[in-house]
Amino acid sequence: MIKISGLTFDYPGHRALHQVCLQVEAGSVTALVGSNGAGKTTLMRCIAGLETPLSGSISVAGMDVLEQPREVHRIMGYLSDFYGLYQALTVAQCFEYAAAAQGLPASAVPQAIQTTAQQLGLTERLQQTCDKLSRGLRQRVAIGQAIIHNPKILLLDEPASGLDPEARASLAGLFRQLQARGMTLLVSSHILAELDEYSTHMLALRDGKVLEYRALEHDNTEHARHKSLRITLAQANPSLPAQLATEPSVQIIACDERSADFVFSGDEHAQAALLARLIAGGLTVASFADQKENLQQSYLRSVASYENNGQTARSAT
Repeated sequence: MIKISGLTFDYPGHRALHQVCLQVEAGSVTALVGSNGAGKTTLMRCIAGLETPLSGSISVAGMDVLEQPREVHRIMGYLSDFYGLYQALTVAQCFEYAAAAQGLPASAVPQAIQTTAQQLGLTERLQQTCDKLSRGLRQRVAIGQAIIHNPKILLLDEPASGLDPEARASLAGLFRQLQARGMTLLVSSHILAELDEYSTHMLALRDGKVLEYRALEHDNTEHARHKSLRITLAQANPSLPAQLATEPSVQIIACDERSADFVFSGDEHAQAALLARLIAGGLTVASFADQKENLQQSYLRSVASYENNGQTARSAT
């Protein structure tokens, strides 16, 4: 649905994106994750045709974003992290304006307004002006403007910012509904636990480069070879980090003297052998078990791999 090849984008004195290549599957919900300054917003703006890259290509549903921006916008919804609303317009008028701007036939606009308001819990607010709404309700109106035309692709930059826990749960449900209808979503957020509720894929960026893009299923072949494990000791032992660090099949995610989370590469026999070595090394193991890798652990594993590869490259030079 979204195909990006060799995408490079520069701000004055700073390279925001560097040779980004990826293909986002149709009907997926991709969590776009990374630290501040990783290039997430710039990537979204490039996909939306709001920025012109230095080099590379972007196609959406087979259309070149740079050559056919208007056609792409007809099938795309975009919510910026810094969105704007017309303060004097009612919620219904905001939706009507957004629908008209996206080319919806006049006869279809009233039903689109009602459907969107119902999806976002705004039916009772349709006649209120935006300047009378709380931050959370304003956020919902902005999301409504992005989905009023039922786009095939939806780009959302921090969509849950300002929403209360109940509204966030409703939003997660809405995203699942949109995906079930065949919509492709790309969602950026710093709240990884929230993204974990509805994402099917993870796209991790760091320093303008793609760390990893993959599906988040936890029972596929790749995850059978790479298990997320946790070890907990009955008694703290300062040698735990050092012992794990000597194991080539272990990639440490988090570790202290009492417990550690790590990714292990190997089968069940290799896992049993690792446990035996740790016990032989004097560790009083209380538990040693598989963990379902959540989105935050998956992202931290990608970062750890990136940093380890960087250290290896620097050592080689």
